[in-house]
Amino acid sequence: EKTGKVLGEFCRCYREQYGVALFNSVRYEIEGNGGPQAQLLHRKVLLEDHVIYSGNLFQYIEENKKWRNRFCVVPHNYGLILYENKLAYERELPPRVLVNSAGYKILTSVDQYLELVNSSLPGVTPKSGHSPILKCPTDFPLILWHPYARHYYFCVMTGKEQEKWRAVFQDCVRHCNNGISEDSKVEAPAFTDAVRMYRQSKEQYGTWDMLCGNETQVLSNLVMEELLPELRTSIGPRLKGKAQERQRTWIQISDAVYRMVYEQTKAHYDAVTAKCEQERPQMESTIRTDMDQIITSKEHLASKIRAFVLPKAEICVRNHVQPYISSILEALMTPTSQGFAEVREVFFKEVTDMNMNIVNEGGLEKLVEYMEKLSHLAFHPVKMQSCYEKMDQLKLEGLQQRFDVSSTSVFKQRAQIHMRQQMDNAVYTFETLLHQELGKLQGKDDLCKSIQRILERVLKKYDYDSSTVRKKFFREALLQITIPFLLKKLAPTCKGELAKFQELIFEDFASFILVENTYEEVVLQSVMKDIMQAVKEAAVQRKHNLYRDSMVMHNSDPNLHLLGEGIPIDWGEEYSGQPEPEPAAEKRRRAKQVVSVIQDDEGTLPYEVGAEALLQPSSPKPRVPEEPDPGAPPSSPDGVREIREALAKESLGDGIEAEEQRLTNGTDATRESEASVQHDTPPSPKPRADVPPEAKVPHATPVSPAPRAETPSLSARMACHQPSDKETGEEVAPPGGERSPPQSTGTTESSEGVQTEF
Repeated sequence: EKTGKVLGEFCRCYREQYGVALFNSVRYEIEGNGGPQAQLLHRKVLLEDHVIYSGNLFQYIEENKKWRNRFCVVPHNYGLILYENKLAYERELPPRVLVNSAGYKILTSVDQYLELVNSSLPGVTPKSGHSPILKCPTDFPLILWHPYARHYYFCVMTGKEQEKWRAVFQDCVRHCNNGISEDSKVEAPAFTDAVRMYRQSKEQYGTWDMLCGNETQVLSNLVMEELLPELRTSIGPRLKGKAQERQRTWIQISDAVYRMVYEQTKAHYDAVTAKCEQERPQMESTIRTDMDQIITSKEHLASKIRAFVLPKAEICVRNHVQPYISSILEALMTPTSQGFAEVREVFFKEVTDMNMNIVNEGGLEKLVEYMEKLSHLAFHPVKMQSCYEKMDQLKLEGLQQRFDVSSTSVFKQRAQIHMRQQMDNAVYTFETLLHQELGKLQGKDDLCKSIQRILERVLKKYDYDSSTVRKKFFREALLQITIPFLLKKLAPTCKGELAKFQELIFEDFASFILVENTYEEVVLQSVMKDIMQAVKEAAVQRKHNLYRDSMVMHNSDPNLHLLGEGIPIDWGEEYSGQPEPEPAAEKRRRAKQVVSVIQDDEGTLPYEVGAEALLQPSSPKPRVPEEPDPGAPPSSPDGVREIREALAKESLGDGIEAEEQRLTNGTDATRESEASVQHDTPPSPKPRADVPPEAKVPHATPVSPAPRAETPSLSARMACHQPSDKETGEEVAPPGGERSPPQSTGTTESSEGVQTEF
């Protein structure tokens, strides 16, 4: 009933906004816009059929209160896919869990999580000394918390792993939150304006944290925002049992309701979009035929509303907004510009290191290897983390309360998405220019000089585009902060009088001109001049490396944008220096895993120490791990095997039976049997003494997957199990409950084939 009521009102708003958005789109198409032209190229074909990241971590299974080892795959669409183990992934078995992470928060502390859980059900707090709702068997938890949907609990063995997985999960959340496609010039603005108009009709102004995910997820959040408090009031007092049980039950109830709301919302929204799409040809025909009359009618209406509203709006701007614009802008500029500067620095460092390694290791063969990695730099969560975390400094402090900004997360995530896009544009432009030059080069020296020259050209283009993108971001952020504040201030004196302007709109044009939208445009004009002036002054003073609007960078590469229209570059296929042709299946496997196997210089993840073999710069053959020196002093245990063995000796003694110990909810750590441990990965090999000194340059030792049997292509594997937009994160369990994992026979890979529990 609540869903039907909310969606009924929303769909009315959407139909109104659809006509306005269609008119604006056609008008923009006809009149065009003379904005500055981007200097960097934009990649047309993204990371389809690639894996962003993959690895092992432990998940808490609520049904049986056990911690289990899971193999997690993050594909190009940033859904989280959890398999029983790596073997199940390679054998194309169904995944255990699919998670769409839109709207989730990543927590790295159980205390943070318990605080949120305690506040979700007022009056229900476990007494001190009682066991909390969740215990973690390690000191490195990773919890996905959502205000309405189910929660997901993970943990890893080391702080370094926790940092990596946190970066990966945050990248997933960032990408999934940005679920409304900007390529849609009609549906997207119609939807976001309809959501804003609906919330303003309920006296809710300002930014909204739950405007995240695809359209159906956003609308489900809209319904739950109103429904959940009513459910809490009616159901909360009826919950029985201890505080922990009541909290757990409430989370399950909230998730079940959210799923029901999601299904109903999807049906409502699909129906209204289908109806609007059906009416679109007739509406578009009317717009194109009567464009001049519609514009004249709208300008007449705007002049009448302006005469009524503008004097009041200007007083409000002068007294309540103008004095704070420069403070807001400075608060936005500092962390954002630091983030973009870090993007530039990371790009410069990666290309420079690549160039140094080519000097030391030689030639085109190494260039191909490094360019395959560089082409995915923008999508590497760990390497981009130093750029993203600059935005964590964004604080609006007192301004946040004054302008009713609930959270700065909206601005942080938007800036971070811009950073990733500019990094990818810079990388794509670099590889396009380098690809063009390769045919003219002779020898290693020519190659290195050419790389340096192209790098300098790309950095100049990056500086210009970075300035343009940041200025636009600052203007949009200032409008997002100030316009809702002004609308709320003016509502008591202006909103009630707007109905009288309806008679000024011709009935034939009523679908394309709305009084409410025209009123907001007038309010926007009242503050736009001050915002533009503030950003312009910041650029004139060269603050944070912003360029003046009058500075137009003429395209020094007139054919560059034509190059960007060509077929995507496949470095491995075009310039592979392998003596023998690589089998198609192996080549396909490597191409699809290229992002997930990029590791930091310090080594591989503890769970996957044996999954990759280090290559010597001078030899294409995998290096055989050396036996550890028996006389060497014992080192700290880095691999899972060493940790398990050390803990097993302490907690279970030397006479441990060869049987898996199962304990619930992390009250004790479970250790694998000796039979299981023997399949674990050997420790990482020590650096070889025979490697020449010149090969020990930073980033000089590439990481390559170990040879293995032919693996099915990712597209085939993902065909039925990719997390669709519909997914809000559900358990996928085959009939009969938990499967027993396939036994690993003679494998040297970590513990992918072994079911691990705590």
